[in-house]
Order: sequence, then C-alpha cells, then structure tokens
Amino acid sequence: MSGFIGYSLGAALRALGLVLLAFSGLALVWGEDPRGFLLAAAVGLGLGQLLRMSGTPKAEPRQAEGLFIVAMIWLVVPLVGGIPYMVSGHLGFIDALFESMSGFTTTGATILPSFDLFDRSLFLWRSLSQWFGGVGIIVLFVAVLPHFAVAGRQLFFAESTGVSKEKLTPRLRHTADLVLKVYSLLTVLAVLGYWLAGMGFYDALANALTTMPAGGFSPNPRSFAGYPAASQWVAVVFMFFAGANFLLTARMIFGRGTRTPWRDPEFRVYTLAVVGSSLLLAGYLIQQHQYGLEPALRQAFFQVASLITSTGYASTDYTHWVMPAQGFLIFVMFISSSAGGAGGGVKVVRWLVMTNHVLRELKRTLHPSAVLPLRLGTKAVGEDVLRSVSAFVMLYLFVFVLGTMVLLFTEHDLVVAFTSSGAFIGNVGPGLGRVGPMGSFADLNPLAKLVGVFQMWAGRIELIPVLLLFHPDTWKALRRSR
Repeated sequence: MSGFIGYSLGAALRALGLVLLAFSGLALVWGEDPRGFLLAAAVGLGLGQLLRMSGTPKAEPRQAEGLFIVAMIWLVVPLVGGIPYMVSGHLGFIDALFESMSGFTTTGATILPSFDLFDRSLFLWRSLSQWFGGVGIIVLFVAVLPHFAVAGRQLFFAESTGVSKEKLTPRLRHTADLVLKVYSLLTVLAVLGYWLAGMGFYDALANALTTMPAGGFSPNPRSFAGYPAASQWVAVVFMFFAGANFLLTARMIFGRGTRTPWRDPEFRVYTLAVVGSSLLLAGYLIQQHQYGLEPALRQAFFQVASLITSTGYASTDYTHWVMPAQGFLIFVMFISSSAGGAGGGVKVVRWLVMTNHVLRELKRTLHPSAVLPLRLGTKAVGEDVLRSVSAFVMLYLFVFVLGTMVLLFTEHDLVVAFTSSGAFIGNVGPGLGRVGPMGSFADLNPLAKLVGVFQMWAGRIELIPVLLLFHPDTWKALRRSR
C-alpha cells in the first residue's frame, strides 16, 4: 500500500471515528447502549491515526491510486460503521455489513426483520450514514471522477466545472462547495417540510437525512405509509431534487449561469420520465378501481419518484397491486436519475447517449456515406466517451445478470432474484415478493447477502473502481507507486 493510500484511508477513518464518538454521547443522553458506538469510534480513530501517521499526503495521485482509494473508502467505512449494528443492534457480521453498506451506498435495502432491534440512536446513525454517503458520492462525481475520466464522467461535468481531466483545481473545489451548500439547504428544508406536514421532529430529521441522498431508510417500519398523506407529497418534491443534477439545482437557487435547467437535455428527459410515468401509472390504477383521483396521483407520483431516483421509500405495499402495475415499477427502476444527483443506476444521460448512438447507426444504414456526429443536445459526444458509456452499460448489465443468477440459485425465486439484483446494483432498496417495500432481506441466504453487499458497493461508485481491483495491471501500477 502506498503512503498516500494509507494517508487517505486514515483521514476518512479518523473523521468517521469522531462522528461515532459523538453518537456514543448521544446514546448516553438518551439512556441507550453506547458500547457499539464507542467500539466503532475506537477502531476508526485508532486505525485511522495509524494509517495517517504511516502515510504521506500527495498533491495529485496516480490513476491507479485514486481509483483504489475510492473503492477502499467505500468498503472500509461501511465495515467500521457496521460495528454499532453488531454490538448494540445484536446483528451478525454479515447482516451488520449488509445494513451498513446499504446505508453508506444509499441503497436502503434493510436486513432488519423487526424494527424493535434498534434504539433511536441507531436509527439516527442509520439515517446519517446515508446522508454522509450522499455527500461523498456528490463530491466524488463532481470533483474526483471527472479527473480520472471514469465512464465518460468528464463529458457530464466539463461544462459546469470548466475542466475535464484536470486536477482538483480551486474552481472545482468551489463547485463542490456550492453543490454541498445546496445539498445541506435542501436537507434543512426537507426537515421543515416534513415537520409542517405532520411528522414529529425526530422522524422529520431522520427521514430528511435519507431523502436528499436518495437513500430511503426510514425509522418507521411501514416507511411513508406510516405518515400523513401531506408528508408523502413533500417527499415527492424532495426526491425529485435528490435525483436531479445538483449543479443545475445550484444554478436555480443561487442564480449561477445563464442556462435554465429545462435547456439541459438530461433534465428534460428526467422530468418527463417522472411526470409521464406517474400520470400513466395513476391512470392505470384509477382504471383498475384501486384508488380515487388524489390517492392514485399521490401513490403513483410517490412510487415513481422513489424508484426512478433510487430512493426506495414506499407509501403503500405495492406488491398487492395488479401485476402490470408492479411490472411498470420495475421498468421505471431502470430509467435511473440524473448524473450529478444523489441517485444510483445507469443514469438518464447514459441512456440518452446510447439511444442517440442507436438512432445514428440506423440512419447510417440508410446513408452509409453521411457524416453523422453524435450529439447530446448541442454538445458533440466524442467516440472515447461513447466507448466509455457503452462499456459501463455492458458491465452494469453483466453484473446485474450475474447477481440475478447467483440469487436465483440461492433463493429459488425468480421475482426475488431479479428485483433484488436490480435493487442492489442500482442502489434502489426494495424489490418485489418477500423483499418488497414492507418486507426485508433478513431471510436471504448468507451468500445472497454477500452478493448484495458487493453489488451495492460496486454500483454506488460506478463499477469501474471496484472491477479494476480484479485487473492485474491495477496491482502492478500500485506496486510501482510505492
């Protein structure tokens, strides 16, 4: 391990340890068991200090170092962050790792068979882990991955940041700071909105901390079905913004730039997908006599927004809906949210690139001599970006199918295997069947849970940093960087 890798991991663990130490104090104030937080804080602070002392900072890491650090932070932090679940929540190691990875990757797939296992401090830690995961992924996408040209990220942010493959410049830091201000402001507004809509303050805070990162953990075992209808409409608004590009939201709030969000092709498609899918689903639910007008609109908009943005909340147990409506929800789950937002999945912009590429190839068949540049809105898309996006989509589908097959052999249930694999790699949360919105993943085979941990980990950081760990050239480059 190079000194810079150790230094970076140590810094992340020390920060985590300080937060866990604060939670041990909160548990004491509330009269709850602080031992899990204290042990996790000791591990984080102790190991973090050792790694930081043995390492050295570096102005600009090598490609292999940077991607290795990204992968390791998203693995080591959930490992340490899961200790309170084992000690104070009485979960086994695999279950605690699953719950912690689901939190930090903002997946929202829970392993809890009963919510009576956790105290209030553990539920709040569970929510805060998703908020930290959302902060981390936004900084990663906006300021880090464009530098490493991961899966075409340099295209998606070059216009907003003014750079593509450059180092973390002051302008990039300013952009990241601006996005974090928007993220924090929307979180505060979500707390206020939920509280005004009838939630108690604790629930409003816990749910707001998991809404803006598109996380989906809720302290209520019935998710948003256990809250007033007004809070469900509030959640729809904030889930929409969680799935939108935070750079565009920053422009709207702070008036930066001259372009309106609607001129962005990804934002248009994302908005039309949410609104159009919701109206179609609402109409079908009314036609099936399952709901009246307002409940149908509310349930449709809530479920569509929740699954497109990979938040994973539920305002009803939609496993009791007619099968076509459940199938429609699986479809919208794969649409995904915007690049630069907190949601997971393939992202709308990649689907746009792939769709334009297919249309261009069809047109090329009719006009083989024509010069047909690939465009996204007014911007030309280079062939290198197209290759990166195509490779990402293929890898995404490969990991999804492979996960489905393993889960099929362990669970012997196609609905559970298919929807669980899609929920894991897309960081969505619930599936269908017994892993539906009012169920849990508690009775999955231990191997299936580990597959879920791997898919959540890989899916959250865009696959490439994790899959490169299996490439021998990565390890050769890391040895040379020592």
